[in-house]
Amino acid sequence: MRILLTGSSGQIGTNLALRLLRDGHEVFGVDKRPNAWVGDAFPTLLQDLAGHYSAYPGGINGVEYPDVDLVVHLAAHAKVHQLVRQPHRALENTIMTFNVLEYARGRNLPIVFSSTREVYGDVHRFEEYAEEAADFAFTESPYSASKIASEAFIYSYARCYGLRYLVFRFSNVYGRYDSDLWRMDRVLPLWMHQLSRGEPITVFGGNDKVLDFTYVDDCVDGITRGVNALAGGHPGGETINLAFGQGNTLVRAAELIAQQLGVTPDLTLAPSLLGEVTHYVADVRKANDVLGWKPVTPLEEGIPHAVAWFKEWRAAHPEEDREFVRPGVADELVHGYKEPTGA
Repeated sequence: MRILLTGSSGQIGTNLALRLLRDGHEVFGVDKRPNAWVGDAFPTLLQDLAGHYSAYPGGINGVEYPDVDLVVHLAAHAKVHQLVRQPHRALENTIMTFNVLEYARGRNLPIVFSSTREVYGDVHRFEEYAEEAADFAFTESPYSASKIASEAFIYSYARCYGLRYLVFRFSNVYGRYDSDLWRMDRVLPLWMHQLSRGEPITVFGGNDKVLDFTYVDDCVDGITRGVNALAGGHPGGETINLAFGQGNTLVRAAELIAQQLGVTPDLTLAPSLLGEVTHYVADVRKANDVLGWKPVTPLEEGIPHAVAWFKEWRAAHPEEDREFVRPGVADELVHGYKEPTGA
């Protein structure tokens, strides 16, 4: 099968592309930057999908695409804090999805879309978040709004144009190919970087913040099952949680990382940041019912894998062992953005 994969240079995209290649598929990536981890392991079109609408059956924004059988759309600005600072990027997420949907409609292609647990909001209404519990009234951030809007576009295209789709809602995916902190910092690789340098770390949300961490191989296995299901004629039309189904505090995650690095963590607990979801434990029964998928890697097993990859990568790239400067700081200085008091 020939698969068009947007966001192919990101963490999930890279892992997914390699898995699909191992399974015998052809992968064509689309991303606005080259792949920093695996180079030219698969062909990649360098393109920003957030341009003004100009999709057509042959491609998007004047770029011709190869003939494919299915689209996996992962491309997005995916950092909650960045989109609070720069909400226009949330609009770009929706434009990307619209452009990809128009391309898929023109070619009559099924689509797999990456959504997020952020669509459930930060309301402690229940312990396990089943798929039907998402409610736009609980939108916490521009990022979550962009994913809710993108999901809505997909559902409307299914009703109006017969689009076959699967929507996956991810939750805190971690593991290999996530070391690009200077592009988009994520909490677990950031802590690996800081703790390995003997630096203190800040835990926003402290022991009150409970999240559902998903090892990247589990996530990729779920997506791959979805790809195969659509390719095999499954009617689609499903929205599915992909997570481990178990909550862990951020403090617990930090302690596990420190243990693997052989250091004593210097933790500072702070309130959650503006727009953050502070409690999420997924209901993953539907993934098993629809795709036969079950996660197999709890945090206690996934963190050692992730830290081992971090050590291996850092040994091969010692130039990355330098002081971390959070992306977007320059923009904040220019635009005068500050977190609200107490955020």
